[in-house]
Amino acid sequence: MYESFFEMSNTPFARNLPPSDLFATAQIQEVLGRLTYAADHQLFAVLTAGSGCGKSTVLRTFAESLPQEEYVLIYLSDSKLTPRWFYKGILDQLGIESRFYRGDAKRQLQKEVEVLRMVQKKKVVVILDEAHLLEKETIEEFRFLLNYRFDSMSPVGLILVGQNELLDKLKLQRYAAVRQRIDLFCTLTPLDRSDTEKYIQAHLKYAGGRNDIFTDRAFDGIYTSSCGIPRIINRLCEKSLMYSAQQQKRLIDEHVIQYVQEHEMLGDIKG
Repeated sequence: MYESFFEMSNTPFARNLPPSDLFATAQIQEVLGRLTYAADHQLFAVLTAGSGCGKSTVLRTFAESLPQEEYVLIYLSDSKLTPRWFYKGILDQLGIESRFYRGDAKRQLQKEVEVLRMVQKKKVVVILDEAHLLEKETIEEFRFLLNYRFDSMSPVGLILVGQNELLDKLKLQRYAAVRQRIDLFCTLTPLDRSDTEKYIQAHLKYAGGRNDIFTDRAFDGIYTSSCGIPRIINRLCEKSLMYSAQQQKRLIDEHVIQYVQEHEMLGDIKG
């Protein structure tokens, strides 16, 4: 309902914004560059971020940037993934029925990747999300997957994505052999005050309405309340727009932000 009140043609803070309309900070551009490099050179990369800091958005942007005629992208997200189901999940997305034993399944995958690489001239990139929840056996399997042709090359580009505790897990001595194979580390941190305002303005531009809905003090309040976490910024802005439309207020100031923070955000606010 607030879209019509503010004369918007699109919903500004929805999760399905086209990647081309998203605000890309210098940090996001750097991460996207690193992921693209990892895909092109078939490297082992790790992307970490706190909850709500934009991992899914970056992955969606990255996935849409890869030319389909050059890459085959596999996305897996399963906290209970075992080595066998890891191979099965990849083979399923490649349209191949996986053999039961993981050793056989791994050889199936390597053979199919070889066909894709040599015949179709395509590179395979595997994104494994929620990797901070994986068990030791699955994490250790990655080094066996990447040990190919006497360790002279990697059969796939592998990107592990998870919350910040993934880094803490990988620093443990038990994962030394895996950690030594990681080629690139990428980290997303919360937005600063300047980027928070630019982020909101980019969403308003996409919506097609006015770009002067929020006052400077409102931007201050949103940044302070959200700690620069995009997911919380989205919720604060959306609820503020809804409340202002209900109250017939065309300008959102710090008082609206404070009201929404105290009455509608429940446990979402940090600090």
